[in-house]
Amino acid sequence: MCESEKTLVSREEFVLAIIDIQERLASAMTHCDRVVAAAERLAKCAALVDAPIIVTRQYPKGLGSTVEGLEATLVSLAEEGARVTGVDKMSFCCTADASFESALGATGRRQVVVVGMETHICVAQTALALAGSGYEVQVAADACCSRDDMDHDVALDRLRSAGVVVTTSEAIMYEAIGAAGTPEFKQFLQIVKD
Repeated sequence: MCESEKTLVSREEFVLAIIDIQERLASAMTHCDRVVAAAERLAKCAALVDAPIIVTRQYPKGLGSTVEGLEATLVSLAEEGARVTGVDKMSFCCTADASFESALGATGRRQVVVVGMETHICVAQTALALAGSGYEVQVAADACCSRDDMDHDVALDRLRSAGVVVTTSEAIMYEAIGAAGTPEFKQFLQIVKD
């Protein structure tokens, strides 16, 4: 075994939480394109391995909808049978919202991969709360951002010190897929190349 099983993403146990990748937030982010692309790849991979996806929007009246390209990907995945749940919220910490808690609880899963905006606010608060509630939490550093890189970097350090696994979207995807040489792996390689 190359690493503790507790730190590896399991296709049977993980939920992808895409937090607040919204139009008005995205316009203020310097790394928005990288984050959206990584979130799209993670969503496609989650759908491929039948992992649930929860997508949140913080105060959509003020911050707008999920960014257009990501929204189109999520709608397409849902139409193809992926388990995608949308949650509108006002709390920065997703776990403070009853709709998020209900959507997560309904999955029956105890591992959460967290991505989104902003790393030091909604992403960090949610990841810390989930870890504090006994969930195994991983944050994909390349699929998160803050307006200021220092806020992003400090938040990742804080998460690491609290026992949250900080990794990359590609590492998560390869852990979820598990093995090469299958028809599923061929589909997966196309996701990685996109």
